[in-house]
Amino acid sequence: MHQSGPGAAPPLVAERLAKTFDDGDVEVPVIADLSFTLNAGEIVSIVGPSGCGKTTLLNVVCGLTPASSGSVLWHGAAPQGMPGRVGYMLQKDMLLPWRTALSNVTLGMEIKGKVGMEERDKARVLLDRLGLHGFTDRYPATFSGGMRQRVALARTLVNDPEVLLFDEPFAALDFQTKLLLEADTVRLVREEGRSLLCITHDIEEAVSISDRVIVLTKRPTRAKAVYEIDLGDQHADMMEARQSPRFNDHVRAIWRDLEVSGT
Repeated sequence: MHQSGPGAAPPLVAERLAKTFDDGDVEVPVIADLSFTLNAGEIVSIVGPSGCGKTTLLNVVCGLTPASSGSVLWHGAAPQGMPGRVGYMLQKDMLLPWRTALSNVTLGMEIKGKVGMEERDKARVLLDRLGLHGFTDRYPATFSGGMRQRVALARTLVNDPEVLLFDEPFAALDFQTKLLLEADTVRLVREEGRSLLCITHDIEEAVSISDRVIVLTKRPTRAKAVYEIDLGDQHADMMEARQSPRFNDHVRAIWRDLEVSGT
């Protein structure tokens, strides 16, 4: 379990972040004065107009792209380079076609020189929990899109991250597969006390999985609104969550915010 003690700093705090890209001829402001917190054990989704800088935001907070101003604190401290115990999952599964499902999951551990029987067993258990029992020795070319993303999710989780950063990993999936993967993700995040920051275009996905939803403006992006999501017991089931009257109220309110923002 990933738990912080009393008084511990949140896993992630962004304070007045700004990012401007400069190619030498023109400056393009992407993020302007954006602050938010990701608490321990919390799922936060970020939605905003297309092209507003959501992926850039993820890259800044995890150290892949330097901020122009502002600060990013991981557990109360500014990291040197990329923070530790963070899992980053993209929309593309990025599986290596010449490696089996199992060896794709253990790739990161191999790179670190930490793969033995215990690590492979851990990877098998994760694949089993994600509905891929019996597929460990199969290759990605034989998998559906949903199966490929399950392997990618197992690869992200196998290194035991405290914080997960998701950049629309379920966007290309059909509705049924998306719901199943959302449910599996929320279950695995909640059971282990992890924190999740999820970028998504799907308002219904954001409301169904999240404790909070942050709505961004168009570029240069700022936080326009923050919604606290409380669906009660229905939050544990993706279909029940979507049938809650409160669910529909949140979706309509967030959609209105996005319309005004210029989507």
